[in-house]
Amino acid sequence: MPSLSPAAATVPPRRVSHALAALALALLLGLQPISTDVYLPALPMLTRALGAPMPLAQLTMSALILAFGIAQLFWGPVCDRIGRRPVLLWGLALYTLASAGCALAGSIETLIIGRALQGACLAAAVVVARAMLRDLYEPHEGARVMALALSGLAVIAIAGPALGGLVAATWGWRAALTLVALAGAATLAFVALRLPETLLQKNPHATALASLFAAWWQIGRHPTFIAWTLLTACSYGGLFVVLAGSSFVYMDMLGLSAAAYGGAMATGSVSYLAGTVVCRRWIARFGMAGTVKRGAVFTLAGGALIVGLALAGVHAVWAVLLPQWLFAFGHGMHQPCSQAGAVGPFPRSAGAASALAGFVLALTAFCVGRWLGTALAGEVLPYALGIGFWALLTSIVAWTLVQRLPKA
Repeated sequence: MPSLSPAAATVPPRRVSHALAALALALLLGLQPISTDVYLPALPMLTRALGAPMPLAQLTMSALILAFGIAQLFWGPVCDRIGRRPVLLWGLALYTLASAGCALAGSIETLIIGRALQGACLAAAVVVARAMLRDLYEPHEGARVMALALSGLAVIAIAGPALGGLVAATWGWRAALTLVALAGAATLAFVALRLPETLLQKNPHATALASLFAAWWQIGRHPTFIAWTLLTACSYGGLFVVLAGSSFVYMDMLGLSAAAYGGAMATGSVSYLAGTVVCRRWIARFGMAGTVKRGAVFTLAGGALIVGLALAGVHAVWAVLLPQWLFAFGHGMHQPCSQAGAVGPFPRSAGAASALAGFVLALTAFCVGRWLGTALAGEVLPYALGIGFWALLTSIVAWTLVQRLPKA
């Protein structure tokens, strides 16, 4: 089996500019919030239109996430073996087709199947994006480029729910899902026309089962991988509470329209954008560990505030939105550092490492979605407790496991 040591491979010369790399990462990673955020304002509408109970409505989110996580375990080794570009082209083409199928679904069961296929194809874009980052950069520089990319992603996330809410309110939930298919087609065109192959040396043994399981074993017990992967999974766990539950809280419980809800979610993305901007500056000053240590202060403040207000019986839009801003600001610091840090030690198996980290993240989100399907029954408190729980875990990981890692 090829060595997983950084010394075993050389970092390839940079064949794309920082700006092009950041744009490519933003578009590829941006498909994930597009697949969820644009869809969120339409979720209560399609639930009513298709006569779906709450558990099945939540399963349209959870099925996407579970398939997304499992498929990364396939796409990661494949992109290490045959290259990044072929996986992107096939994955994005299939993603576009699956997204179009979701827009045409005639029943909640068909939509769930379509969303699962969508998630499996989305995995190709996300796992390759993180692997490309390691192809081009060492972890510290990669974190700064990732922060720049996530600033671009935040712009997508700002526009996504607002546009989704406007389109859903004007033309219905099928139109909102059609937007997702169009985004997939546009990203496919960009990759086909502008993005070169970034993998310098392919690994012909990457998909051999014995080598693959050995690689996952070595990756999965590496302290750096464990710390950064737990951080990104915990932070995304809190974010997924927002993604899966916010439309019901804001629209069904607090009375916002689809368009107003989209605007509220867009403000949270603005806070996330601000977090990524601060992240780029703090990485240069404090390093990756120092950045997430400070970011966790905002994360925990958001979690504590939303729980405190919910327990006090304060049920208003501002009482949910303000803590969400704080949490999103911290999330904007945790994600660039943790995504670059998790794959950092594995230049020869960046795809496998990216896939394993993504699987852990997606499994976390799936469990959150299934829990929300039963817990979120006309009350804000379960939603608040979910965010508070993951905010606490995120802060603990940022202040303990990450701080014990060797200084880069």
